[in-house]
Amino acid sequence: MILHKVRVCPSKKKLNKKKQLAWKIAEIASDNAKLNKDSIEMAINRIIDNASVAIASLNRKAVISSREMALKHSKTNGATLFGINSKLKFDCEWAAWSNGTAVRELDFHDTFLAADYSHPGDNIPPLLAVAEQKRKSGLDLLRGIVTAYEVQVNLVKGICLHKHKVDHIAHLGPSVSAGIGSMLKLNTETIYQAVQQALHTTISTRQSRKGEISSWKAYAPAHAGKLSIEAVDRAMRGEGAPSPIYEGEDSVIARILDGKKAIYKVPLPKRNEEKKAILETYTKEYSAEYQAQALIDIAKKLKNKIKNLNQIKKIDIYTSHHTHYVIGTGANDPQKMDPKASRETLDHSIMYIFAVALEDGNWHHIKSYTKARANRKSTIKIWHSIKTHEDKKWTKKYHDPNPKKKSFGAKVVITLNNGKKFIESLNRADAHPYGQRPFKRKDYINKFLTLTKNIITKKESNRFLNQVQKIKKIKPGNLHKLNISVKRSYLKRNNKKGIF
Repeated sequence: MILHKVRVCPSKKKLNKKKQLAWKIAEIASDNAKLNKDSIEMAINRIIDNASVAIASLNRKAVISSREMALKHSKTNGATLFGINSKLKFDCEWAAWSNGTAVRELDFHDTFLAADYSHPGDNIPPLLAVAEQKRKSGLDLLRGIVTAYEVQVNLVKGICLHKHKVDHIAHLGPSVSAGIGSMLKLNTETIYQAVQQALHTTISTRQSRKGEISSWKAYAPAHAGKLSIEAVDRAMRGEGAPSPIYEGEDSVIARILDGKKAIYKVPLPKRNEEKKAILETYTKEYSAEYQAQALIDIAKKLKNKIKNLNQIKKIDIYTSHHTHYVIGTGANDPQKMDPKASRETLDHSIMYIFAVALEDGNWHHIKSYTKARANRKSTIKIWHSIKTHEDKKWTKKYHDPNPKKKSFGAKVVITLNNGKKFIESLNRADAHPYGQRPFKRKDYINKFLTLTKNIITKKESNRFLNQVQKIKKIKPGNLHKLNISVKRSYLKRNNKKGIF
């Protein structure tokens, strides 16, 4: 692993291409390094994970609309859409759009947190769509996924976007482009241009995750994937990009992030070094913001200790800077306390999530977010008694570079009306790789079976699980076998007319 210093370079001092971060990314994407066995197995887990949450979200509003748009862009020998018969094919960029929205909609797939946030599983839909259309093999796809994870995880370690209220999809654009480049075995120059184009076009603000959070939260990574496919296409045709995109005088760093005096340190593997960053990522057991995962586990434990929840006077949650300011009371966002708030907003309110989990002793990806559930008087009482606090000890744990020490937990103090206190803390979610019961292949399969129950047939379920676990043997042109079909009558439609 090499730590690359990234800083702004004045235009008059032309920065050598090979010293630019985009070139370093392109180099590892084009190096054809040996695939690590454990990385391959984890990539398979994440394909299963993505399919689980995508199928579960097929009839949610944003997914319906994205699918309707994709259905207008049929293409012979294109890519498949989740839920649609695999014989029907569509332009890969629109398949990435539809499938990417389905994967992101429930906020229920994998995560990596460091200097910034990320959902690396967002890389998979655009890579799979391109792989289908370009008739690649299962091994080709795995190579692309492993590369994409490597790039995104290391960008997230080195460059903080949210400090400047820039959405985390800005790291997704370069990772998708690098992953596609690796999968298609493109040369370093082409990938370099594609990475720069993708970053340039995927910069957006975090208003998508604040206030009245709309369906764009689900669309945003799908849009980044779609733009990245287009960026690679242009680069393959010999087109260039704004350069240097990271280090230039008016670049992303200079004008949007820390400014002209900034120095970022981005780790990347050496050329031909095995890529293992995917092993540092973790999925969700619960359909909620990742920083809520450990707190749901805490709530479930406290549920068994407190006999009468009506006696709760106040709840104090001591946690990291990120948790406090993004999904806690430190956000100063009244929407996070509003029973009328959207599902997307409630998903980003640890106060709501903890209250429901404490009352129910569990969490459900649909039932926990219903309007009736959010408006329950007992829930609102607990919900509005909760206050979060930043504890620097937890912030330090959050940023620990050692994966075995890094944690996203909290300490909860519940005070009753009689003054009695209940205290519970947890470093990381139980399902975390270093938690009490880490997710294994069987857990990913169980999550798939749970989320797709009564949506797909047992035959289709068994077929998919069989194919995905044999992905290394899938020959070129057969990746449509990873698609999952449902009965046509199951899929809801949006009959409103758009442009397409």
